[in-house]
Amino acid sequence: MIVSKRRSLRTAVVTTLGIASLALAGTAMAAPSATSATSVAQAAPQAVVQKAPAVKPSITAKPSVTTVRAWQQFRVTGTTTGIKAGSKVTLQQKQRGKWVTLPAATPVNRTGGYSLRVELGLKGKNDLRIVNGTTASPVFNVTVR
Repeated sequence: MIVSKRRSLRTAVVTTLGIASLALAGTAMAAPSATSATSVAQAAPQAVVQKAPAVKPSITAKPSVTTVRAWQQFRVTGTTTGIKAGSKVTLQQKQRGKWVTLPAATPVNRTGGYSLRVELGLKGKNDLRIVNGTTASPVFNVTVR
């Protein structure tokens, strides 16, 4: 007698738990027996983890002026995409057909923007760009008088 009472109590608890789990899961499936509640929980689809496609890094750059006097300070501002906040962007100048890194760098802020103060001494038309690793902005020009 004691064994049958425990078995019926256990069956009632398992059935109640099965019904409660189905109600919480919001499924429209009905469990045909108390033991199928565990199989329903196991049959639930696994969450599929998908990675977002990698954003191709890019940099924009715009000088505050297009003509300056020698050693007159101006700003270059722009935005980046796909470049981590805190990474340095650096100014490069084309000299004799080669890109030369100038001692002007600034970190990218948390929104991807940057602002860099620049002074140039080479008179004439200067081809400039902003770089971070292998990513470079389009070339822009500033003329030094």
